[in-house]
Amino acid sequence: MLDPILILFVGVVVVVGGIIGFKLHPFLALLLAALAVALLTPIEYVEHYFLSKGLSEAEALKQAHKSIGERIGTEFGNTCTKIGILIAMAAIIGKAMLDSGAAEKIIRAMLKITGEKNAPIGFVMSSFFLTIPVFVDTVVFLMMPLAKAMGMRLGKNYLLLALSVIAGAVMANSYVPPSPGPLFLVGALNVPIGLMMVCGTLLGLCTITVGYLIAVFLNKKFDIPLRDSADARLEDIKAIAEKDDKELPALGWALLPAVFPLITICIRSGVEAFHTVNTAYTDFAIINAIIDVIVFFGDKNIAILMGAIFALLVLANQKKTTKDKLTAFVQTALMSGGGIILITAAGGAFGGMLQQSGISGRIADLTKDYQMALIPLAFLITAIVRTAQGSATVALITASGILAGMAQNANLGFHPVYLCLAIGSGAKLIPWMNDAGFWIMCKTSNLTEKEALKTIAPMQSFMGLTGVILTMIAAWLYPMV
Repeated sequence: MLDPILILFVGVVVVVGGIIGFKLHPFLALLLAALAVALLTPIEYVEHYFLSKGLSEAEALKQAHKSIGERIGTEFGNTCTKIGILIAMAAIIGKAMLDSGAAEKIIRAMLKITGEKNAPIGFVMSSFFLTIPVFVDTVVFLMMPLAKAMGMRLGKNYLLLALSVIAGAVMANSYVPPSPGPLFLVGALNVPIGLMMVCGTLLGLCTITVGYLIAVFLNKKFDIPLRDSADARLEDIKAIAEKDDKELPALGWALLPAVFPLITICIRSGVEAFHTVNTAYTDFAIINAIIDVIVFFGDKNIAILMGAIFALLVLANQKKTTKDKLTAFVQTALMSGGGIILITAAGGAFGGMLQQSGISGRIADLTKDYQMALIPLAFLITAIVRTAQGSATVALITASGILAGMAQNANLGFHPVYLCLAIGSGAKLIPWMNDAGFWIMCKTSNLTEKEALKTIAPMQSFMGLTGVILTMIAAWLYPMV
């Protein structure tokens, strides 16, 4: 029978070869990889996998003898169950915050705190927190024109401003739910979403600090000016810089769509950390009722749904949008989120087939004498896949599929949230021409490909290395087991 590592190798080749060699859409490449892995996996491995999940022998045999298409479809559907609503609502929140001016209001509020002198700090912080509810490419599209406007106003330090935008956005995209990658990780590795949000935010703040310092160094090393004299969007950039605050929503309303989900999810996680489900919290009925309401709204699907409703209310109030226009707006937003849902669900199917191949047990055997080796291993696997095929999300999904089984290991030695953080760190190495995000950053910032490889690539890579080092230190000092 084939070794699970060989099956894994075939799966990765299909993903990477499909995306790079045959220019397939990641959705198709991931489904083909799931099919290839399923075809190569002996039925005995599949049966053993279901037995390890606690099923009876009869039920495990029944599941193992389902058709390959049905098993792939089941894993695809299971992933949609975990992330479908979240990503769809996040798409609505992101687009509504952009169109209503809420995101711009948040950025301006940050700049008022930091001042123009410390504008890069404002940009790195704004892009980090905005990327939590808003897709990373959307944040780059939003903030890069503002970085250009600020660069025009200051007449210097444009590279520092541009790199600050990128540094903040890419790290939140790897560490903090409900960004798609981290959102998938918490489901695949069975990590509480609230814990991932807290740990991801703390690690993200550390890594963007390193990214900012690297950006300062690169800004001094390379004299890269703002090249926008022939840009057709120059007038749009100026318009953003000169826009009156009265045309934007109030800061409280601007923050509500993003802050409400974050706060309610964290509160629910805190409540559930001390109380079991369906247990009375206190002897006071009113307090119990209030806590029940908090727990209800702290459900990740409900919280994100409420965030989307608030975002649409802000948009409707700000632009006096008609019902027809609002319907069209939601349709457009859902179309943008739908592609991400399909890619992520196909990745879930691929990861599910990898788990059924026995790869988790195989790697567990290889690392049984030193469990802490799993953290650098998770980082390395993700980094290799990320560099080879370009997509950070695909790299996250692939690594989680390999390591998900071990995350449930009672003898792991540390909390599986550290595996999530290590995988997220590995997804930062090494951005280059096969990465769609690389081109977005390149073109929006007006850097040449050579300049981007000398600035964006090393900055992201150093942030990823910092992330895994800090993760290993934290897992050693605070294993949380």
